[in-house]
Amino acid sequence: MSRTFRQYSVIPGFGLTLGYTITYLSLIVLIPLSMLFFRTAGMGWERFWSTISDPRVVASYKLTFGASLIATLINVVFGGIVAWTLVRYKFPGKTLIDAMVDLPFAIPTAVSGIALTAVYSKNGWIGQYLEPMGFKIAFAYPGVVVAMTFIGLPFVVRTLQPAIEDLHKENEEASASLGATRLQTFRYVILPAILPSLLTGFAMAFARALGEYGSIVFISGNLPMKTEITTWIITQKLDQYDTEGATAIALVMLLSSFAVLFTINAIQWWISQRHRGVS
Repeated sequence: MSRTFRQYSVIPGFGLTLGYTITYLSLIVLIPLSMLFFRTAGMGWERFWSTISDPRVVASYKLTFGASLIATLINVVFGGIVAWTLVRYKFPGKTLIDAMVDLPFAIPTAVSGIALTAVYSKNGWIGQYLEPMGFKIAFAYPGVVVAMTFIGLPFVVRTLQPAIEDLHKENEEASASLGATRLQTFRYVILPAILPSLLTGFAMAFARALGEYGSIVFISGNLPMKTEITTWIITQKLDQYDTEGATAIALVMLLSSFAVLFTINAIQWWISQRHRGVS
C-alpha cells in the first residue's frame, strides 16, 4: 500500500496564495482604476469627447507622448552604455557611480525638478552657457525631455545589468575569431540576448515618463499649448473641481499606457517564439 506525502512548502498552498494575490491586486490596483471607467461613464459621450479633444489637452498629449518617447530612446542608448560599463569594467569610483544611478529613485521628484531648473535655467550653471548659443532648456520642450530622461534612466540600467551579467564572453570571442566585426557581434550575439530586458526597460521608462509630474512642472514652466504635460492638465481640472474632466483625461492616459505595455509584451512574446523556433 503506497502513501502519497505532500511536499512541504514554507508558503501556503496554491488556492490560498492565489486568493490573496487576486484580493490584494483588486484592492490596490483593479478597483481604484475601474473607478475611472465608472466616473467617466456618467459624463455622456459628447462631454467626454469635448473634454479629451480640447486643443489644450491635445497639445499636452503630443508633448507628453513625444517627449516620453524621445527621453526613453535616449535612455535606451546611453543607459545601455552605462549598464555595460558598470558590468564589464572595473575602475575607481565604480561603486559610487553605480549608486548614483538610483538617485532618481531616492530623491523626491520636486527636488529633482528644482535641481534641474537651477542647473538649466538662464542663470544656471549650464543654462548660462547654452542659452546665448540658442539652446534653451528650462521652460521649453527640451527641459521636459531632460526631466523625463532623468527619472527614466534607472529603469533601463537596472533591467539591463542582469542580462549583461548573464552574457558569456566566450560567445563574443568566438564571434570575433570567426571574423565578425564588432557591429556584427553586437547585432547577432549581444543584442538578441539582451533584447527582452531592453524592451522591459523601455516599457518601464516610457510608462514612468508618461506619469511623471513633480520633476517636470518646475522645469517646464507650464506654458499653455507649449510646455503643459497631461498630468498638469489633470491637476488643474481637479483644482477647478472638475472631477469628471480629470478622470476622462486620466482614462485616456490609462488606456494609452495599457496599449504601450500590451504592445511591448506582444513584441517580447514574438521574439521568444521566434527564438524557440530557431533553436
